[in-house]
Formats: sequence, structure tokens, C-alpha cells
Amino acid sequence: MQPAYTFFNRDISWLTFNERVLAEAANPGVPLIERIRFLSIYSSNLDEFYRVRIPVLMALNKINTGGNEPAEQTYFEHAQQVIHRQQEFFGNQLRLQIIPELHQQKIHLVYNGPLPTGIEAICKDYFFSTLAAFVVVLYLEEAKDFFFENNKLYIVVPLQQKDKERVAIINIPSNHVSRFFTTKVGDLQYVVFIDDIIKANLAFIFPDAIVQGAYSIKVTRDAELDLQDEFDGDIAEKIETQINKRDFGLATRFLYQPNLPFATLERITATFNLDHANSMAGGNYHNLKDFASFPINDAAFTYAKQVPIPLSINSHSLFDAMQEKDRLVHPPYQSYDTILRFFNEAALNPDVEEIYTTMYRVANDSRIVHALISAARNGKKVTAFVELKARFDEANNIKWAKVMKAAGVRIIYSIPKLKVHAKVALAKKKVGERLVYYGLLATGNLNESTARFYTDHILLTTNGPLLRELEMLFIFLSKRRKPTQDDTIHFGHLLVAQFNLQQKFIDLIDTEINNASKGLPASITIKLNNLEEEVLIGKLYEASNAGVEIKLIVRSICRIIPGIKGMSENITVKRIVDRYLEHGRIFIFHNNGNEQIYLGSSDWMNRNVYRRIEVCFPLYNEGLKKEIRSIINLQLKDNVAAVLIDGNLQNVPIEDGETKIRSQQAIYDFLQHK
Repeated sequence: MQPAYTFFNRDISWLTFNERVLAEAANPGVPLIERIRFLSIYSSNLDEFYRVRIPVLMALNKINTGGNEPAEQTYFEHAQQVIHRQQEFFGNQLRLQIIPELHQQKIHLVYNGPLPTGIEAICKDYFFSTLAAFVVVLYLEEAKDFFFENNKLYIVVPLQQKDKERVAIINIPSNHVSRFFTTKVGDLQYVVFIDDIIKANLAFIFPDAIVQGAYSIKVTRDAELDLQDEFDGDIAEKIETQINKRDFGLATRFLYQPNLPFATLERITATFNLDHANSMAGGNYHNLKDFASFPINDAAFTYAKQVPIPLSINSHSLFDAMQEKDRLVHPPYQSYDTILRFFNEAALNPDVEEIYTTMYRVANDSRIVHALISAARNGKKVTAFVELKARFDEANNIKWAKVMKAAGVRIIYSIPKLKVHAKVALAKKKVGERLVYYGLLATGNLNESTARFYTDHILLTTNGPLLRELEMLFIFLSKRRKPTQDDTIHFGHLLVAQFNLQQKFIDLIDTEINNASKGLPASITIKLNNLEEEVLIGKLYEASNAGVEIKLIVRSICRIIPGIKGMSENITVKRIVDRYLEHGRIFIFHNNGNEQIYLGSSDWMNRNVYRRIEVCFPLYNEGLKKEIRSIINLQLKDNVAAVLIDGNLQNVPIEDGETKIRSQQAIYDFLQHK
């Protein structure tokens, strides 16, 4: 009988990750503008949480209470409390630390106050020359068909118009212009929210009324698409229709300025049917994810530039170099140009006959897509599996899929009830009388934009047996269906979710358990973005109880509870948040000294294991295994950007070690001198 294991709640765990992001905004060792960007990342993450997870928690809360008060606090209530505490920290950090430090650098962020006298005229000119072109005024009594767009900003303006009380709503056009206006007077740089410039000109917008106040609001809406995967017809057309409806989803949060009069708040709530939204008072400014475009670019206030390291290739051709030996590319530390070269060479080399690739999140102006289009026009057989259900990237993926299809690329669209999250590509080249396979297998998306700030690992290989399995996977994907028990595909090298991935990981853990029971060395080191799935976590608990040493690096969701006697006392968990987003997935099993190392696209989440096609791949080259082990060891030693997750789900700073190791800088240095 399996022991009664316990797990952290996935959503509360995620909120502690976002809290770790927020902590970087308070870190004096982080450059000033980068700290502002961490505020932006925190805010953007929280908006997505409200769009994606709060609807789930609200539904569970309704089910659990059944209309009655629950005996214990629900996760929904717990999440609300955590968010409220974090938001208070956010505001205090901005007002009490960052804004004063900006002022010391002669940068004046105008915040929660009137426009300074010295820039009033300049701001008025900007209002009339630019902002006024986008401002739309709506009165509440005329708003029957009006709909607050998702996460768009509005100003509520109560008015006294002759003998009549009215309420107007004005949009803040931050989707058309920058959220910030900046101007310099003398040696002082002013940065002003356009919200305040609009508020300063309300007397012009309402010349025949007395303005009684101006209050910012926004509504966040459920982001889930209502996709029926069993439908017939054009899936791209169906998803496009749903995308157009997304911003009209159920309101999950109604955020308003805290001094908004209660009577006005009630009128807005009733008029726009916001009763079921999570209504909460925020600050005077919303959508502070716009801090990502804070208009100060002084290099003195940002991270020192790290120029991506070019991969040394002595051969005339990348494909020739791949035949010499397997290679790993580690963006963003190393240049992504090698990956672009893979596709460009495949497109131009006259001996390359076929190209296959998966595409999960396509770059906005993807050079990989352009290479595939050129390859098709050059007479090659090109097949691209495009996942149209990649959340928030559906429209961009559809756009590029249509462009590729028009150019002659064979497009395979999403599989019903399944997402293809694998990041792989295959090229077949004729060498004499035989076909040689060239493969690319990655932990992250084939996207040159995100490669600038996502840490990933990409294997370039000509391993024939492994790549023939990859070819089998592409053949299966072309059938556009879920695997069944009747499928006879056998993967001996690749770990493929829906086929063998979960069972293979269980077998690898069991090997460590058996070795530990025999008194042999046994250890597991795993790096993931998210750790949620209970079967695999249960196996790690079992391994811990057997004496296996388990070291985990988990960036975001982590449901495993470390350090609990009799359950997880041999498990430690680290979390790393730094200038780059930790994204690579690495799995290392001691195997009595003959280490088995896998990289891949799959986190250990329910969705990855049960509802996606994922690919993890082995490293066979001893030099590459040593390279990955060196990188992971630096991360395990990190005592600057890393924290420990304790048994209470707290981010605990690491105090040990006289030598300070910041792993992202150390990895860059290691690869530069390798």
C-alpha cells in the first residue's frame, strides 16, 4: 500500500515563485533599471495568473463551499491573502526604495501626485499632439453595449453636470502609445504616466462639468479558449474565432483605485455585471507590467552586457561538423546563430531532400520560418507541425502556418485533445547512395527571440538510431491523433510522453532505489520549470526513503515538500531567479557511476505527462555529459541568485559558503573559457 504522501498546492507554490521574482526588485545587488523590470515581470505574471488560474480556484471554491462557509480556509482565500501581501510589498518597494533611488540619479518618476509645474506645459502639448487622438469618452448611462477589454486601462470620472450627477469612462491608450512620457528639464529627467497627463486635462474634455475625481480601473478576463477538439473542419479557422472571443471572457478580477467612491464602484459593478469578479482595491496605477518599457536606457543602471559566445565550428559546413561529433548549444550564453544556420544550411544545401520540424511558439518575424519557406521553394520536401493551441501565441502561429502553407510547406496542425510541446527538427541529406540524418533536439522553443533571455540546451546530432526514432515520431504526428494501446511504436532512445516517458523515468528512479538498497551510491539530480505530477513525485519520495540523495532545481511550481522526516528528508530543492529565465530541463541519474543524462521539453506536470507530446533525449557523448554536469554543478553551488525551498514553502536565502557563486555569470565564464 502506497504511503499517504502530501504535496504543496500548485497555485500557492506558483505565487511563491512570483514572490521570488518580486524579491529581485528589492535586491540592492541588482542594477536599478533591472529592478524596475522585475516589478514588470511580477506584474505580468500576476495578470496571467488571474487570467488562467484564478478562474480554476474560483470554481473549486464554489464547489468546496457548496454555498456554505467552509470549515477551513480555501486555496482561493489563501491565494488572495498571499497576493494582497505581495502587492503591499510591491507598492512599498516602488515608493520607498526605487523612486528615491531614481531621484538620486536625477530621474524623477512622477507618481501619486500632480504634474510638476516645470513640465505642465510640455505635458499639455503632448496631450493635444498625441494622446487626444486616441481618447474615447463614454457615459455610464449610455454604456449598455460597452465591454471592458481585458487588461486595458480606463479612468472613471464622476461629474457634476448642471443639476445632474454623471459618471464618464475614458480609455488610457497604452496599447497605441508608450505608457510613459519622458522629457528633460535642465539636468533632471522626468518620467510621467500618460494616465496623469490625461487626468491633468479633464477640464478640457469636460468643459461644461465639474470634475469630482478621476480613478483608474481595469478588468482581467478568463483566458481559456473554449476549444472542442473533436470538431471537423479547419482547426485554424476555429481557433481564430475563439481567439477573437478570448478578451470577452468571464471577468476574473476587477481592480480599482482604492479611493474610488463606494457608490460609483457599486454602479460600475452593477452596470457591467462584475459581481462575480474578484473585486479588489489596487494602487493608483494598474498594468505595471508596462515598466518593461521604462524609458531610461542608461547602461550604468542595467546588467553588464554578455555577448553570446559563438560555437566554434572548424568545418566549412555545420552538417559536416555534426558528422564529426555531437554538439550542444546553450543559449543565451552561446549564440543562437548556430541553430539558425542549421535551418539555413538545410534550406540551401542541394543534397538535403527533406526537413521536418515542430513549432510551438513562433517568433514574431521568424528567420526559421523564412528558412523553411526558402527550402520549400528550393524544391525540398518540408513538413512543419505547428501547435495552434500554444496559449497566447495562437494567432501568431496561425499567421505563420498560413504563410508557410502558401509557400509549399506541408503543415500539420494540432492533434485533438493533445498539445505537441516537443522542440525537435530533422533534416535528411543524401550522401552518396545513402541518406544521412541530422537532428536538432531542444529543451526550449525554436524561437530566436526568446533565445535571448531563456536558458536552454540544444543537441545537434547525427546519431542514426536516435534520429530514426525521431522520424517515427514525425510519421506518427502526421496522423493527427492520440496514441492508443494498438500503436506499436517502440522508443528505445527517446522518451516520448504518451508512449514511454513516465514509465522510463519511473524505471530510472527504481534503479537508484535498488542501488541504494544494495549499499551502492545512488543519487538523482533534476532541473525543471515545474514539478506537479503526483506519481513521479511519489517515486521521488520513495527514493528518498530508500536513501537516494535527490537534488532538485525547480524554478516555478513545486509540489514536492522537501526535508520531511520519513518522507523527503533526502530531498533538497533550489530555485534560481536571475537576469535570464531558467528554462532548460535536465535529468541526471547516478546509475552506479555510469551516469544517465537526459535533456528535454518536458516538465513533470500533469499536462506534460498526460496531455502533451513531449520529447526528452539522452546524451551519449561523454564530453557533452561532462559539460552538462559542470553547468548543473554551478547551479547547485549558487548562493547568490538561488534560494532553498523549505518545508513551509518559503524562499530561504542561502547563507553558506565564503565564496559567492552566481551561477548564470559562472556558466557564461565557463563556456567562454571551455
